[in-house]
Amino acid sequence: MKRVFIVVLDSVGIGALPDADLYGDVGSHTLYSASTSGYFHMPNMQRLGLFHIDGVRGKVSPDTSMQTRDGQPFEGAVARMLEQSKGKDTTTGHWEIAGIISEQPFPTYPEGFPEEVLKPFEERTGRKVLCNRPYSGTDVIRDYGKEHVETGALIVYTSADSVFQVAAHEDIIPVQELYRYCEIAREILTGKHAVGRVIARPFTGEYPDYKRTSNRHDFSLEPSTTLMDLLKEKGFDVLGVGKIYDIFAGKGITDTVRTRDNAEGIERLIERTERDFEGLCFVNLVDTDMIYGHRNDIDGYAKALTYFDEQLPRVLAGLRKEDILIVTADHGCDPATPSTDHSREYVPLVVYGEGIRPGINLGTRSTFADIAATILDYFKVESRVAGKSFLPEILK
Repeated sequence: MKRVFIVVLDSVGIGALPDADLYGDVGSHTLYSASTSGYFHMPNMQRLGLFHIDGVRGKVSPDTSMQTRDGQPFEGAVARMLEQSKGKDTTTGHWEIAGIISEQPFPTYPEGFPEEVLKPFEERTGRKVLCNRPYSGTDVIRDYGKEHVETGALIVYTSADSVFQVAAHEDIIPVQELYRYCEIAREILTGKHAVGRVIARPFTGEYPDYKRTSNRHDFSLEPSTTLMDLLKEKGFDVLGVGKIYDIFAGKGITDTVRTRDNAEGIERLIERTERDFEGLCFVNLVDTDMIYGHRNDIDGYAKALTYFDEQLPRVLAGLRKEDILIVTADHGCDPATPSTDHSREYVPLVVYGEGIRPGINLGTRSTFADIAATILDYFKVESRVAGKSFLPEILK
């Protein structure tokens, strides 16, 4: 019984891509920035090979004296991956991991959304809109939350990513009603305004101490054929953990569970290593990006990575003979740069399992989609997605 586990450490980039200048991200290196914190400690990922990846070795020096199984310097197969898609957002990155290369970037709104979007949204929801410009999610409820509570107007904002975000107090607008408003926005945002995600951002509390809740929900565009669709067609299980279901609009997913934070996401992952299934478990751990990267919190970012590393032995202990664990990322979000937005970076690829050859460095892969092609190859499913399998290079 074969199982593959993909764990996306959200935004853990490992150095600026060659075209980073087009995105204002020259010099970004998210993992290195996190490593400058005294709270950073990842010996288990080091053992699997993270710090032997090209471009990482020069930034974070591994303990080269560490010898692991078979006398190799590290126990997994590793590479860095280049993003072929245009963009640097969550949807684009995850879709490419699943085999879709996005030739056109999703639209962004640095000046806010135009009247042709907001007018029908206000008419169909029966509520006015506040803000309508790029904003930090915590700052926007601080600055507009009181007016929202007093008037019932919806807080609509965006970021450097292709997102239409709607914030509302749960006592003023029940969560299910907020979701309905976001579904309306999703229907409106098509064609040239087809943003990657519409996001419900409920919050609670009293002014000025408003707090976002875990009832966030993403309404994504529906992707074309992905790795998950092809596995599902052949009768394999496809388990989603965290926001995977939202990112892919539920398409190709046979089982899903939402999570509040990384700690819960890791627990749900461990539970699934104990479950009998054949197929894929796709996990997103979002705290590094959502809580720390976007807030330029280097120590927080480092603590989140350290916590994952501390829990990793529990994940590895649940792996069976034919299981494969893949640890990767979807983009960068360097907490040490002036920007609070995502950064255009290479992402790591760390592959581990009893059947994986240790100490293999695959260099630089030309697309994240190589992950999709490799997994389909492992399950002997014909690939109809982008990417090239590296399975022959890593299997014993």
